[in-house]
Amino acid sequence: MTSLKDKVALITGSSRGIGAEIAMTFALAGAKVVINYSGNKQAADKVVADITNTGGVAIAIKADVSSSAQVEALFESAISHFGKLNILVNNAGSIIYKTIENTTDEDFDRIFSINVKGTFNTLRQAASRLEDGGRVINFSSTTTRLLMPTYGAYCATKGAVEQLTRVFSKEVGQRNITVNSVSPGPTNTELF
Repeated sequence: MTSLKDKVALITGSSRGIGAEIAMTFALAGAKVVINYSGNKQAADKVVADITNTGGVAIAIKADVSSSAQVEALFESAISHFGKLNILVNNAGSIIYKTIENTTDEDFDRIFSINVKGTFNTLRQAASRLEDGGRVINFSSTTTRLLMPTYGAYCATKGAVEQLTRVFSKEVGQRNITVNSVSPGPTNTELF
């Protein structure tokens, strides 16, 4: 991996799974890392400890990405602590396994609130707070192309994330900020 020395990365949903692995990888490459979590402080603190035990620098900040006020506070805390923000990874997400017929309004609202509104909230903050030349990585999924039964609501959220990625790249491109999405397949984490 390219050196991330002197870079500061904020990774949403990084107290476990793919997010925790990204945080460790970035820290090993020299980045200072902000571990974002919404509920499991113990897991977030473990990721911070794992990073600091390898000589890295990390802090944990609690914020529910579906709340614009909490996301604003997350960015303020991260920048207050490290002085800047160079990289945003939108990894926080949720999934449900229900047919479209059996997906309730509450299911739909919850998954869109985390997966889409959460990404939207962080992009809105990144628009003015990410350093020029920064990087944004949004998580989509291969399920948007595989079209598997019981993934309807989840696929819809990830399709929305892909469109937000495309639009945001046009909005911040003049500042040499790159915005991309990655679409992992099934990964052995608590989510799957």
